[in-house]
Amino acid sequence: MTRAIVFFVIAFCAVAASAQQMYRWTDQQGRVHVTDTPPPPGAKGVQKQRGAAAPAAPAEGGQQTPYDLSLAMKDYPVSLYTSPMCKEPCQRARDHLNKRGVPFREVQVWDVDSNEQLKRISGSNQVPTLVVGGSVQKGYEASAFDELLDSARYPKAGAVKPRAQAAPAIPEGYTPPSDAEPLKAEPVKPPEETRPRGPYAPR
Repeated sequence: MTRAIVFFVIAFCAVAASAQQMYRWTDQQGRVHVTDTPPPPGAKGVQKQRGAAAPAAPAEGGQQTPYDLSLAMKDYPVSLYTSPMCKEPCQRARDHLNKRGVPFREVQVWDVDSNEQLKRISGSNQVPTLVVGGSVQKGYEASAFDELLDSARYPKAGAVKPRAQAAPAIPEGYTPPSDAEPLKAEPVKPPEETRPRGPYAPR
């Protein structure tokens, strides 16, 4: 009887240890996190759950976000830097992330502050620029995008439901650059002729 009680206690403790406290919450940027530590102050929609596995986080359309995707989002958040002037390359970068079902934050680079922010992160103002955690990819290259996402353990294309995140609205106050005013033709003044000087110079 004593051995049975001891076995039961050990088994109960093992189950209790595996059913650890998990937290599901949303940060200020709207990203969903699943952690085993309490969320920081200001977190929204905090939910506590216990279980052998962490609870799945809700995604767009009421779909459930897989646990591995939730971990990748937590450890390696994705940001895509674009510009209102950047059309095809930025759309291809956006489509690539959507196809793999990767939630991302899009930042439009259009003024002094946003240009300085991108320059601090990537060392240049090139768009599109992909940031995965602390890794940076300047310019859209499908293989380079996949390499960064794979290293951050984001699911492969087709493993999760594709997303349909569209391009953000044009920033308020943005003015498209107008064509430069054509240069006015001006007569070119020929250089002054340099005459030799001296007693034998022609007059």
